[in-house]
Amino acid sequence: MTNNEAINPGIANVQKRGSRIVAEGMHMLPAASLMKAAGVIDEISDRSKPFVTVVNSFTTQIPGHAHLDKLGKRVVSVLKKKGYNVWYANIGGAVDDGIAMGHFGMKYSLPSRELITDQIETMIGAHPCDAWIGIGNCDKIVPGMLNAMVRLNIPSLYLSGGPMLAGKGGTDLVTVFEGVGKNAAGGMSDGDLEDLAGTACGTCGSCAGMFTANSMNCLAEAVGLAMPGNGTIPAAVWTDEENMEWEINPDRVKFVEKAADVIERMMDKKILPRDIVTKESIDNAFILDLAMGGSTNTVLHTLALAQEAGIKYPLERVNELSDVTPNICKVSPSRPDVHIEDVHRVGGIGAILKAVYEHSEAPLNIDLPTCVGSLKEYVEASPDADGDVVRVGDDAFSEVGGLAILYGNIAPMGSVVKTAGVEEDMMQFEGVAKVFGSQEEALSGILEGKVVDGDVVVLKYEGPKGGPGMQEMLAPTAAIKGRGVKAALITDGRFSGGTRGLCIGHISPEAAAGGPFAILQDGDKIKIDAIGRTINVDLTDEEIARRLEELPEHELKVKRGWLGRYAQHVTSANTGAVMDNV
Repeated sequence: MTNNEAINPGIANVQKRGSRIVAEGMHMLPAASLMKAAGVIDEISDRSKPFVTVVNSFTTQIPGHAHLDKLGKRVVSVLKKKGYNVWYANIGGAVDDGIAMGHFGMKYSLPSRELITDQIETMIGAHPCDAWIGIGNCDKIVPGMLNAMVRLNIPSLYLSGGPMLAGKGGTDLVTVFEGVGKNAAGGMSDGDLEDLAGTACGTCGSCAGMFTANSMNCLAEAVGLAMPGNGTIPAAVWTDEENMEWEINPDRVKFVEKAADVIERMMDKKILPRDIVTKESIDNAFILDLAMGGSTNTVLHTLALAQEAGIKYPLERVNELSDVTPNICKVSPSRPDVHIEDVHRVGGIGAILKAVYEHSEAPLNIDLPTCVGSLKEYVEASPDADGDVVRVGDDAFSEVGGLAILYGNIAPMGSVVKTAGVEEDMMQFEGVAKVFGSQEEALSGILEGKVVDGDVVVLKYEGPKGGPGMQEMLAPTAAIKGRGVKAALITDGRFSGGTRGLCIGHISPEAAAGGPFAILQDGDKIKIDAIGRTINVDLTDEEIARRLEELPEHELKVKRGWLGRYAQHVTSANTGAVMDNV
């Protein structure tokens, strides 16, 4: 798809005529009658007004989304006050990765990104409007909405519900996952672990660290599809912190109420998502990601956004940007005592962007358009680095970015590591492969003490096609950290934004696609150099070729239903795990 090409004639017509498709002409009066019955218009004559669709992802299955119904009602209210007809819809298929973690349900998480984008395409294609606003917060829902924005390419805006406040003692969800490892090693009692689980996640909002949801909510500001504050204004405020009583943050309510003015401006000036999402704005998103050490999942989702926008964006570009972008901010899990609320306290994403712009060689382009004007206005209005949460110059956490793409004979098309979460003495590591057939098998082995110092846990056939669904690996990585074992974990699957330690994911091509990662066996020597950005198995090219020749043809683990269709058409992680559209 080119930058201006519509995905089909129907969407092309929506781009051209918007709501007039269903709101003009005597032949569309039956549609108007139904709109009146639904309460979208009060009188048939109201169909002359513009239509804005609000797409919410409210669900009580996800704490980041449990309050979105209240925020959605505020957005609808301010839009109606401006005289718009408002269609208010809810999407399904939203997955809470923390609840789906560690069982088959996690295989649905990454595929749900495609489902969400497809649902929004369906809604707008079937019920044409003049603009739309997406309200989301967590994991695949955020990129699903961003991808829909560039796919449909009509005026649109993304709003998040905001991050969760840290729990008692500065704890969060990862504290609980790592507590499971400590408990298995005898370092924490059952009762203490249960108490921790009861106080670590205390409010609504996306989990409190720089995990995938918050990383993507922050990147949406840098790329320009979301308003300043989108990623860091907390979802809640404490009314009684000691007793963990809270209410929805009034500042988050004010934030979403601004959406009516912003979408009005975008409609008036005909500002479209693909005017905003360009190769340069993708660069800006990755520069922010590298500066703040975001989740490795952001690489998947940002590459997918580029693909959806018709932009050719090579994975190796991330390393080029990393060379000139210092890691100036670390947030949980990389720095367990710092959470998103702390980033907001010192100026939010604007402060990080300003620090990068003024104190690095990173090619941050602040003249690019955003939903509210330009990035320049945001950066110039933001405070200077505070010196603790955001650090510049010699105080930066590292001279290079917090993410790296590793290449080698088992990852010829790349792999991803969050270097911001790797201890200095683990940045270069040699170990012996210990191969597991599934995440569940690996977790059992780790908790039972079968993984020891010097091991490289190998989890293959967990990629987009092999999993299927590329399930996250927070449970085994947190168990390694919780048990205090000096071991690495490598996989063609992916990690939670809550993962820390020497964990390399997204190995491409994946094992199920016939990649050389499939040939690894117990006892193979693996060399990982996160500084030199290489990952290799100590085998000759001839031995690798021999093993590849002997590999049996991969048989899909799931062949029916949505996951079966997904497994047949998904591509490897180096392309963003997008669908092949065949």
